[in-house]
Amino acid sequence: QVQLVESGGGLVQPGDSLRLSCAASGFALDDYAIGWFRQAPGKEREGVSCISRSVDTTYYLGSVKGRFTISRDNGKNTVYLQMNSLKPEDTAVYYCAAVQHTYYYCSGYGSVYDYWGQGTQVTVSS
Repeated sequence: QVQLVESGGGLVQPGDSLRLSCAASGFALDDYAIGWFRQAPGKEREGVSCISRSVDTTYYLGSVKGRFTISRDNGKNTVYLQMNSLKPEDTAVYYCAAVQHTYYYCSGYGSVYDYWGQGTQVTVSS
């Protein structure tokens, strides 16, 4: 059974850091491009970051560039999203998603992804 499970969310203060994990089971993560998405209450889902199978291709939403870093550990079948200097506007449910594609591909568009996790809540508040 193909499954993605996010973890690492929580309640933090502005300026703090969190590291989200996306663990895969039932398939080899190194065959897939992985994306991170978020959805805040009353807002549309947006693509935050993605990483290709090759690791050479990454994408970041403009508002998180320089603060968030995506990485993958294929040996652990896990992708990470390191989030630094968190802001209240980063508050959302964060989802990871997977798509099997060419080696250098990743996308910030959710419609291309086949598998999704259940999400983890990130709340940034003083």
